[in-house]
Formats: sequence, C-alpha cells, structure tokens
Amino acid sequence: MSQNKLLLATNNSGKVVELRELLSGMNLEILTPSQINLHLDVDENGSDYRENAAKKALAFAQASGLISLADDSGLEVEALNGAPGLYSARYSPKPNADDKDRRAYLLEKLRDKPRPWRARFCATIAVAKPSGEIEYATGECVGEIIGEERGARGFGYDPIFLSPELGETMSEITVEEKNEISHRARALLAAKPILQKIFFGYS
Repeated sequence: MSQNKLLLATNNSGKVVELRELLSGMNLEILTPSQINLHLDVDENGSDYRENAAKKALAFAQASGLISLADDSGLEVEALNGAPGLYSARYSPKPNADDKDRRAYLLEKLRDKPRPWRARFCATIAVAKPSGEIEYATGECVGEIIGEERGARGFGYDPIFLSPELGETMSEITVEEKNEISHRARALLAAKPILQKIFFGYS
C-alpha cells in the first residue's frame, strides 16, 4: 500500500466534501470507502463521540489495511440538556427521517423553551492504524439555534445553527468560512500534527 493513502471512514457525502477540503495541501491521497469498494456499516453505539469515532476508524482501518480517519460529531442544545448530542444523526421519531425531518423535530422540541437557544457543535476525530493504534483530536463551535432555516449550503443542522462570529447560519457562509470556524475544522486542525507524524515523521 502507498505510504500516503488515508481512508476517510465515512459514507456521508457531506462530510467527505468537508474533510477533503480540510485535508487539501497535506500531500496525502485521500480515499473514500466507495473508491476502494469497501462497504462497511459500523454500529455507532458508543457512550461518547470518542468511542464512536474510534469504532469507525478502527473498523475501516482493519477492513482496508489503510490508515483511516473517522469523526463523530453532534449538536448539543443547552435548553434540551445537551440533546440531541450522540443521537444527532438519528434525532427524529419518523422512520427513514432525513436532515430536514431532524431539524423540524428539533425546532418542535424547542418551541416552548426560552430563547436564545444556545448550542454547540462538538467533534472528535480518531485516526486509526490497521495495527489497532488510535489517536484523537477534538473541536467545537459555539452558537445558537434559530427558529427558521436560512441558507442553501451545508448539511445536517447547518441551516438553523447561527454563528455569532459571522452573524449567519452555517448554511449561509461559504465553504472557506465554514472551514475556518466549524467544529470539524477545528478538530481536524488539531489532528494534522497526528497525521504529519504518522505519514511524514514530524508534527
């Protein structure tokens, strides 16, 4: 295998776009599971973001023989005692719910709660070797939930998550702006020394 191949341990196309952009310039060949015909569905039943990220990264690393990077992230809303948190990607009573259903359910839960609806996005990145060694990095982005969707970019809860730094939702800002402030961007920035050490021998 090539020394510089990094597998993104995700089947989420939105995450793939973000991670590819954030990793550009690192002189790594970024691969996705579909590119290597790897079909793997990891049960994300860990007790926190770190455990879920580790499960995904290790499963993909061992199945592919490639160093793999996974992230687990969630939206934590203060008025809902930190929910949806770990369950952000599954936060809807509707079967086969999509992102829009999950946003609608979250706003329904918040309707009677006093505003502002303070919230934060949290991310943990795990980088796993096929041998089983795993290293971690974290990041977060603080903001608030608003009552209506704004913007056409991004995915997940981005259209209702307002960045106080920019005065816009995560769906209104450009990819470049998002990659300056997002939880995933900050976690990946913290993970870059780990990748540099693994692939190039320095941090």
